[in-house]
Amino acid sequence: MTKPLVAVLSGAGVSTDSGIPDYRGPDGLWRKDPGAEKLVTYEYYMGDPEIRRRSWEMRLRTGALRAEPNAAHLAVAALEKSGTPVRVITQNVDGLHQLAGMPARKVLELHGTARAVVCTRCRARGPMADALARVEAGEADPPCLECGGVLKPATVMFGERLDPVVLGDALAVSKACTVFVAVGSSLQVQPAAGLAGVAADHGARLVIVNAEPTPYDDLADEIVREPIGGALPKLLAELRAR
Repeated sequence: MTKPLVAVLSGAGVSTDSGIPDYRGPDGLWRKDPGAEKLVTYEYYMGDPEIRRRSWEMRLRTGALRAEPNAAHLAVAALEKSGTPVRVITQNVDGLHQLAGMPARKVLELHGTARAVVCTRCRARGPMADALARVEAGEADPPCLECGGVLKPATVMFGERLDPVVLGDALAVSKACTVFVAVGSSLQVQPAAGLAGVAADHGARLVIVNAEPTPYDDLADEIVREPIGGALPKLLAELRAR
């Protein structure tokens, strides 16, 4: 008998316990500093060296690469290790699901990764840590070492398209899963948010774990408003037991 597939859509709320701020929550980055959105908007980033300088500065200051997986990331990895088929679809760019033990091939990063950089001209990639070391050494806006082009994080900025292959895989998982757990996501950013509706339309049990209401609450079979660090491990342990 085929084991049921569990899809986990993870948003920024999953990583707040790791010290990475969310964006749209009550204390979110965009609410505290609306100007910060420009730092991750492709048009502004490419057109203004000062925006790029501030963007690199922000990365150095926040120290996102030093973050460690928390109880929620570890619970997802534990469910996968138990033999339950699990696929993670994440809106996060922090790589913490993989650090927690989820195989990279089972994690679909809709918005790319902040752990790498990519050249906007020749598409060469390299570790973010190396680029940040150059910034620390005095390069305010480090260019690509291959061609001199503008370097950016390997994330999908506002104004850029999602990778159609990754999005297609996420859509296939959403249609095929038996249980779809949306956790720590406001479910307001499309097309990622729409995956919850796709899963529900294809007969999956939809569970939403989020502090605030979402546009998909009416479709949910279960809604959990408790803190994610305690609620998700409990929920996934119950799934495993079933």
